[in-house]
Amino acid sequence: MSDTKIKITNLKKAFGRKVVLDGVDLDIRKGESLVVIGGSGTGKSVLIKCIQGILVPDAGSIKIDGNEVVGVTEEQKEAMHSKMGMLFQGGALFDSLSVWENVAFGLIENQKMPKKEAKLAAVNVLRQVGLAPDVADLSPSELSGGMQKRVGLARAIATKPEIIFFDEPTTGLDPIMSDVINDLIIESVKGLGATALTITHDMASARKIADRIAMLYKGKIIWQGTVKEMDKTDNPYVCQFINGCSQGPIKVEV
Repeated sequence: MSDTKIKITNLKKAFGRKVVLDGVDLDIRKGESLVVIGGSGTGKSVLIKCIQGILVPDAGSIKIDGNEVVGVTEEQKEAMHSKMGMLFQGGALFDSLSVWENVAFGLIENQKMPKKEAKLAAVNVLRQVGLAPDVADLSPSELSGGMQKRVGLARAIATKPEIIFFDEPTTGLDPIMSDVINDLIIESVKGLGATALTITHDMASARKIADRIAMLYKGKIIWQGTVKEMDKTDNPYVCQFINGCSQGPIKVEV
């Protein structure tokens, strides 16, 4: 039995003449937390959208649990989405819904859970991310950025997904709140035994939550390894990126 949860082979995606993914090869093991690093516009979000089936790649293969997911039917796609959770960059909470309704969205819409039961489940998950039950009936606009991020995390884990995607989970948060969110991500992922794929350029976050790190540059994975291996690597692209140097092989387009 293979321990690979997601297998990506020679994945390609272009928008017009702009080649975003140019032959990405990446394996993510079951229960592993993989962090993909890379500058803005390197295709990290496009990679996640291809795995989720939101974007259709131009070429290549994506297998989840050994099953090809590129080109599947809408019905198969829905079944695949039921295995997934996602924490969006800006939280992406629905303003028209209360906090608990946001958290329970997948439980009500996809799992058809009765509202009363869903609210109890939502309050329970909110507790797991350190939010008191009285937050449940508030609207997202009444919450601070850090609390909104926690609600987004609660929504991502409420359906007990097998795969969780984290899109820049600490963007816009101060260093202390970022660390709190990182801790909650680790607890949530390990608690569910889920496989996690995070995209970020926050190196403090990457170091804390990653079992393994992969660097995406010019549409390809140019390096991958553990945090310890990253700190010892002499790959000039990785060194420049993790140390935030303006000098190096990565040229910033001004």
